[in-house]
Amino acid sequence: MRFAFKTSPQNTTWSDMLAVWRAADDIDVYESGWTFDHFYPIFSDPTGPCLEGWTTLTALAQATTRLRVGTLVTGIHYRHPAVLANMAAALDIISGGRLELGIGAGWNEEESGAYGIELGSISERFDRFEEACQVLIGLLSADTTTFAGTYYQLTDARNEPKGPQRPHPPICIGGNGEKRTLKITARYAQHWNFVGGTPAEFARKRDVLAAHCADIGRDPKQITLSAHLRLQPDLDYGQLIEDAEALGAEGLDLAIVYLPAPHDPAVLEPLAEAIRDSGLLA
Repeated sequence: MRFAFKTSPQNTTWSDMLAVWRAADDIDVYESGWTFDHFYPIFSDPTGPCLEGWTTLTALAQATTRLRVGTLVTGIHYRHPAVLANMAAALDIISGGRLELGIGAGWNEEESGAYGIELGSISERFDRFEEACQVLIGLLSADTTTFAGTYYQLTDARNEPKGPQRPHPPICIGGNGEKRTLKITARYAQHWNFVGGTPAEFARKRDVLAAHCADIGRDPKQITLSAHLRLQPDLDYGQLIEDAEALGAEGLDLAIVYLPAPHDPAVLEPLAEAIRDSGLLA
């Protein structure tokens, strides 16, 4: 198993996040660092502070040299995929080829409604999401992209320069939906993120994803399987290791540890030591 960390840019300060990422960049247990892409804090007081995800991630990429970087995940409805493709290419260049492109269909009704950003029905969200995947892959890998969809239309569209990762930065799709999310993941992604749940639920979703891969003749081993694991405010490293072991037994490749706020780099070394002692580290 491999390990990563996540610092939600909510209910925190820039200086605290920056300190965590700079410290983690020097600890080789952590292969990657992640933020999220929301404008309001989630699952907490929505009136609290929340830094914009992509701007923050770009600054964190400049503050580090080794960690791979990504958002878990970008709601595709927040930005036209042609705009997002340009952002992704620029950040892949800025980071020296360390970007993981995390995307999802979008779900947050509160912030979408407040900003007047159309979210749509569940069916519309996923129809739009699948179109966006095709637009992103085209603009990140082809010289020109022409696309005629219901939601997006492009004519000989260019995106230059492209990033160093070829054919494009790895696409990470987050979500647990069996009918659409995992089917789209099988077709377009290199990484699937299990948002959360029990090991049994993870195993079920893993098998559904593998079945969708079989339907299109793709080897499911081409897709990294990750999951969020939460380090609780009481800093119970032992419990986190138990959670990782349980998911690892079901085939988890990458454990992404959600660090509690307020963010403090002091948690990183004890967590890394617990990971090393566990024997789980690949």
